[in-house]
Amino acid sequence: MNSPATRGRNGRSRKASRGRSRFRLPMRYLLPTTFLVALLAMLMLRGYVHNEILADHRVRDADFHTRVPKDVRSGGPVIDARSGDAKTLRIPDGRIVLTFDDGPDPVWTPKVLDKLKEYDAHGVFFVTGNMAARHPDLVERMVAEGHEIGLHTFNHPDLSYQSTERIDWELSQNQLALAGAAGIRTSLFRPPYSSFSYAMDNKSWPVTEYIGSRGYLTVVNDTDSEDWKRPGVRAIVERATPKDGKGAIILMHDSGGDRSQTVAALDTLLPDLKERGYAFTRLTTALDAPSAHTPVTGFALWKGKAFVGAVAVSERITGVLVVGLAVIGVLVLARFGLMLLLSFLHARKVRRRSFSWGPPVTRPVSVLVPAYNERECIEATVRSLAASDHPIEIIVIDDGSTDGSTDGTADLVEAMRLPRVRVVRQRNAGKPAALDNGIRHARYDIVVMMDGDTVFEPSTVRELVQPFGDPRVGAVAGNAKVGNRDSLIGAWQHIEYVMGFNLDRRMYDVLGCMPTIPGAVGAFRRQALDRVGGMSDDTLAEDTDVTMALHRDGWRVVYAENARAWTEAPESVQQLWSQRYRWSYGTMQAIWKHRRAVIERGPSGRFGRVGLPFVSLFMVLAPLLAPLIDVFLLYGLVFGPTGKTVAAWFGVLVVQAVCAAYAFRLDKERMTHLISLPLQQILYRQLMYVVLLQSWITALTGGRLRWQKLRRTGAVEAPGGSPQRPQSPGATAGAVERRPSV
Repeated sequence: MNSPATRGRNGRSRKASRGRSRFRLPMRYLLPTTFLVALLAMLMLRGYVHNEILADHRVRDADFHTRVPKDVRSGGPVIDARSGDAKTLRIPDGRIVLTFDDGPDPVWTPKVLDKLKEYDAHGVFFVTGNMAARHPDLVERMVAEGHEIGLHTFNHPDLSYQSTERIDWELSQNQLALAGAAGIRTSLFRPPYSSFSYAMDNKSWPVTEYIGSRGYLTVVNDTDSEDWKRPGVRAIVERATPKDGKGAIILMHDSGGDRSQTVAALDTLLPDLKERGYAFTRLTTALDAPSAHTPVTGFALWKGKAFVGAVAVSERITGVLVVGLAVIGVLVLARFGLMLLLSFLHARKVRRRSFSWGPPVTRPVSVLVPAYNERECIEATVRSLAASDHPIEIIVIDDGSTDGSTDGTADLVEAMRLPRVRVVRQRNAGKPAALDNGIRHARYDIVVMMDGDTVFEPSTVRELVQPFGDPRVGAVAGNAKVGNRDSLIGAWQHIEYVMGFNLDRRMYDVLGCMPTIPGAVGAFRRQALDRVGGMSDDTLAEDTDVTMALHRDGWRVVYAENARAWTEAPESVQQLWSQRYRWSYGTMQAIWKHRRAVIERGPSGRFGRVGLPFVSLFMVLAPLLAPLIDVFLLYGLVFGPTGKTVAAWFGVLVVQAVCAAYAFRLDKERMTHLISLPLQQILYRQLMYVVLLQSWITALTGGRLRWQKLRRTGAVEAPGGSPQRPQSPGATAGAVERRPSV
């Protein structure tokens, strides 16, 4: 027996354990959150190296030059302010330093390098860090072929607008990219938007002084080819040619637009000037100075390589995502168009006065109501069935509900003493087992299945079974509607049911590949169920599983729009999450179970090559990738072209609103609920995305998901309420049949 001290320690230990568990982030939140954070991080990195984040495109106009030393303004293009007393240097006669700004560019830099190699010429490439990080192979090639590298900042801002902290950041990030690309750092620097030394003014000179204090030589130019204006090859050659054999630093560009004229000009400039005795050299070679390059080793080298590697990963992945976004955009629009067209054709067909499924179905049917702890809902459900205008028997299968004061679902049904109602009790075995048990007790050849939280209209059963007038029909999907739509989350599900489910079912009906008979309202030909082995518990989506099995067995599955059922949708995010998680995971299980249909012949093959791809694409893959639209929307709002981004998002929203409005019109629903559609697209869809992502993770990791029971309130009634019939003297306890579990 434990002592009080031991019990105290154990109690404290249990409390501490419970305390730690409260702060443990559930895996269902952790993995999707990690994925989204990683995606955003990659987008941010890509935006950073594409000048979409931290970019500053302001360019200052010329200012006075009263603070600039006269020796600098009248001096050479190389400014050395490293020791505090600025001095300038000129290129000796007969030497030319070709400089190229803004690269490396994947199109034009290789062409420039090819020309330099062809004529055995060397130069200086002033690279931007963002381009160097994206194209490290070109920087490596520059160094390997004997060219010199200089810094041109990371994001190409006008440094006269920037703080010293930002200048340091631009320099360090530029060096980081060089270290990762070629394993070097450099002491050469050229300010963006610079020209000649005499153009130094009171705004740019302090920047040059600060750059010098950081150990850099500032290199401007004294011969501007003006190739960025694209004036023509002849004009570029003329402007780039030095006068009277003098040395020069020639400004050219290997990036920033179409540089075909620059490449063509090199083909003329290089051989012409070589014939005149000029030598094309590196800057430090021309000045007889030590190399500007210093090898990077140790942690700095690995840090640079890690940065360049991360950029490469983000470039590749976001490139794939951009393609995926385009594909998803096309698929979404195509799906909307297909839904509208085929839904119109379906409604036009079934609403013709001459339309008929076949001979009217008037024979009795069996209605199965599997129930597990449905105390709050079961009375309304059974009373709505008792008011049916079609002859039915009602079988309530109590799947091991907790008896007594906790629940007592079966006892409540028996106490109602309604005619044509039977109660079948069984130990808790799950919904598929309950339905199979109900089928064994059913007397009739058509079986209607519904949930214990659903109510039918008086005409629902009659409308639901009429398609069985066609002997080819094996199952019928009804029109499930959200009954508790007064809350915001209920209104969102109402939109989803009307648009996403019922509009889809019209489309799938026309295509002959209905993927799911809803558990809330569906009917089956008993012969068809017997041929496919009844309700299987192989998946958590037994309704989808059996529907696919019926297609593969050659049965038609159709949609009855007037067979309306009112179901209680989840009223909290937690319950909604549990329900949709089960649906998504169960759908994936069903697709995997029936995957062989893709290679089979006959009806199974037709469904496998039409139905399975549709379901996989539109119910699993497309929703999984659809968050890209929202991620890129958020990114575009913050960093991209905001106006175009907003216009694109509103365009998609308008298309969705048109589809939703048409779906509401087909179902004769009030349009007022569509007011919450924009908010649904922003908030509700994101939840569904994360649920689907979690389902994917569970499936890929081999996890198992339990059936998750939702808490019901019993607040749903069919329009006008569920009539309660008075008890007749003959409605005794004997009218409610109790049978043991089979």
